[in-house]
Amino acid sequence: MKITSVQATWVHVPIPFERQHVSDFGRIASFDSVVVKITADGGLYGWGEAKAGVGSAASAHGLAAIINQDYAPLLVGQDPRDISRLWDVMYNTPREGYAVDRGHVLPQLGRRGLSISAIAGVDIALWDLLGKSLGAPVWRLLGGRRAERMPAYASGGWADEARIGEQLLGYVEKGGFRAVKMRVGVMDGEPHKSAARVRAARKALGPDVKLMADAHGTWTVAEAKAFCRMVEDCDLYWLEEPVTADDKTGLAEVRRASAVPISTGESEFTRHDFREIAELRAADILQPDLAIAGGITEGVRIGAVTSAYNLRLAFAAGVALAASQSAGFILEYSLGANPMLHELVHETFTVVDGQIEIPDRPGLGITVDEDFVRRHARR
Repeated sequence: MKITSVQATWVHVPIPFERQHVSDFGRIASFDSVVVKITADGGLYGWGEAKAGVGSAASAHGLAAIINQDYAPLLVGQDPRDISRLWDVMYNTPREGYAVDRGHVLPQLGRRGLSISAIAGVDIALWDLLGKSLGAPVWRLLGGRRAERMPAYASGGWADEARIGEQLLGYVEKGGFRAVKMRVGVMDGEPHKSAARVRAARKALGPDVKLMADAHGTWTVAEAKAFCRMVEDCDLYWLEEPVTADDKTGLAEVRRASAVPISTGESEFTRHDFREIAELRAADILQPDLAIAGGITEGVRIGAVTSAYNLRLAFAAGVALAASQSAGFILEYSLGANPMLHELVHETFTVVDGQIEIPDRPGLGITVDEDFVRRHARR
């Protein structure tokens, strides 16, 4: 089997004004992602996704170009089933021969950022293609699923203090969610305003629904510590990205100062970033986004680091990997305007009683709507 084509498309989907929300990223007017299609001889193909930013809206022209101009020429003619080797080829170029021969990494420059996101999109598509070629779901190739269903938490929560309780209760009602996440941080102005919103949310939800808060890395260490003190009686399930990903020692300081569990990882790349977080004891829960951090191949490696340090994994994407990992315990389910979840594929992933069924269809278990991709392609 040989790869015949690699095509990355920047998909830009405008969000109707009435469905837009405002956060520290500003008003989110579109959802942007790079959709990758890899075709092999015989017509078999796989789909992947790469992201140029964690805030939904992003210019993704450069990311698509990396895949189409830099990686595609390396991949065409290769066996798509050699996924681990192809990951090393992309990561170590132009020294991939030395790296493969000597058994250690020799990257030129692209150790983080869009180069890794581009690898992620390709890698996910290769796993999808492999699963389809074998007639097996990806989770089967990774060692099997640990359960037929996984808990999910509803993600959103941008409303103000007066309306946040109503908004989160609406999430609970939509899918029987037993866990919900809200946004806090610089969008509120000061930590005490975020804390007031959290207290309002907890009062509305009662004690039996898990509540998480996500600061998107916008606080200083001092602000994050102050917030944690203010919400100690609110039983937060976790506080996500309290400080910038550039300050991992500061993240560790926040964790040491508070009993609130700390999660992070959405802005991190490769196992090396996650290893550093684990070594610093900077978080309780690691959250790689596979479309950013390096794909499924790198996700397996991150999972090994997580398990070795007795931490847990919470995924924003990657049902197949989450289902196979011993440290995986919950999935994020966006209830904002997310066309990549609700419109890009024909299948529906419905939450029932707070649980998502792990599909047993070949590959990733999805069928991409290619008309949708063409309609929203940005060039």
